[in-house]
Amino acid sequence: METTPDPVVRMLDEDEASRRLGIELLDHGPGTAVLRMTVTSAMVNGHRIAHGGYLFLFADTAFACACNSHGPVTVAAGADIDFVTPAYEGDVLVATARERTRFGRSGIYDVTVVRGDTVIAEFRGRSRTVRAPGRQPSPPPAD
Repeated sequence: METTPDPVVRMLDEDEASRRLGIELLDHGPGTAVLRMTVTSAMVNGHRIAHGGYLFLFADTAFACACNSHGPVTVAAGADIDFVTPAYEGDVLVATARERTRFGRSGIYDVTVVRGDTVIAEFRGRSRTVRAPGRQPSPPPAD
C-alpha cells in the first residue's frame, strides 16, 4: 500500500536553505510546528549578535511547516517580526508556530522564537494556499 508522504517532511526535504542552516523539525501537527536551530558564527553580524535575517528565516520556516501541515501548498502572503532580545553565537533557538485562524485560502500564524525561557522574537505570518494537494509546480522554462 502506497502512502502520501507527510507534507511538512516532504517540504523540508526540498528546503536547501533550511537544511544548510541546520534547522531541525522537532515536532509538528495540524497547524503547528516546533523547530530548532543553533546560531553559528556565519549567522552573526558586526555587533556579534544573530543577524535578524537569519532569525526571520528561522521563524519563517516554522511558519511554513505549520501552514503547510494541512496538505495544500501554502506560501507566505506577508509576515512581520519583532526582535525582543539578541541571540548570540552558540545559542540553541526553538521556534514554535501555531495557527491562529484559517479562512478560505488564507491563514494567520504566530511563531515564538526562544532561547530557553527567554523570548528572542515574535513573528506573525499570513498565508495563502496556492494549489490543491498533490499538484506539483510547473518546471521553469528552458533557457
